[in-house]
Amino acid sequence: MTKTIKWGILGAGKIAAKFASDLNKTHGCELVAVASTSLSRAQQFAISHGAKHAFEGYGALFGVELDIVYVATPHTYHKEHTLLCLNNGVGVLCEKPFAMDETEVDEMVKLAKTKKLFLMEAMWSRFLPSFLKVKSSIEEGRIGEIKTIAADFGFQAVYDEKSRLFNPELGGGAFLDIGIYPAFLSLFLLGYPSKIMAASIFAPTGTDETTSFIYQYDNQATALLNCTVGAYTDCEARIYGSKGSIEMHGRFHEATRLTFFGSEGEELETLEFPRDTFGYNYEIEEANECLRKGLTESPNWSLADSNKLIHLLDKTREVAKIVY
Repeated sequence: MTKTIKWGILGAGKIAAKFASDLNKTHGCELVAVASTSLSRAQQFAISHGAKHAFEGYGALFGVELDIVYVATPHTYHKEHTLLCLNNGVGVLCEKPFAMDETEVDEMVKLAKTKKLFLMEAMWSRFLPSFLKVKSSIEEGRIGEIKTIAADFGFQAVYDEKSRLFNPELGGGAFLDIGIYPAFLSLFLLGYPSKIMAASIFAPTGTDETTSFIYQYDNQATALLNCTVGAYTDCEARIYGSKGSIEMHGRFHEATRLTFFGSEGEELETLEFPRDTFGYNYEIEEANECLRKGLTESPNWSLADSNKLIHLLDKTREVAKIVY
């Protein structure tokens, strides 16, 4: 009989709600408990998403039996709350970015390995069928050698200095929140760059409103990337190769449609990837399978992979002069 994986959720915000919705559509697991700083908020979340228990205070979450906790609090609390779970003997799927910087990630990884507990960054795009198709198509040589990746992610946020996006104390700004997606795409397809160029425009609070960055690779490929919370953009990605290109239609980080083009720009094929979820179910299934196998990390998005990503984010922020 397949083991039912018991989940807890730490945090009761918008992302947690989407995650819980997808968790309830994923076979072989159940939402057991949710914890928030507000009991009424936790109770309402539990009612909405069918959790058996609702707790006020994150430490109270561990009064019930859990296999894994999804950490869905603001960036600046990822390390603290991941360590809380691990020290209570429970594995973690932590929302991206894994933490604020590489030093924090190293501390999280060290404790998980010491405790021999499962830990994974919730880089959900990594497990989407559309991303897997792009990766396999490139490996099969369908568009030849990658020459350039162009990707952007932007939306217009209402300026509020106390909101998560504009508050530096909460890790606000475009880059860590949404710039991580184009950065991840380039890392996923091209690996770690040999040169990083970046520039930012800052909001009055000091958080980056817009960050544009270019990655250069030893094989002469480049990635031209952008993120902003100051304007709506196409949120598309295009991978250009020597024999053709692939367009990941917006929003590319959760793409449900890909179009393949020939070397002269002629449209060859469009593939659809329909789903009735937000897309978090694929990373949930990955975590469930790892736990059933007794693994302490995912072979498909390892702790080393997350370390490379946070290192890339740190170095890009350094060049762009983004400071928290």
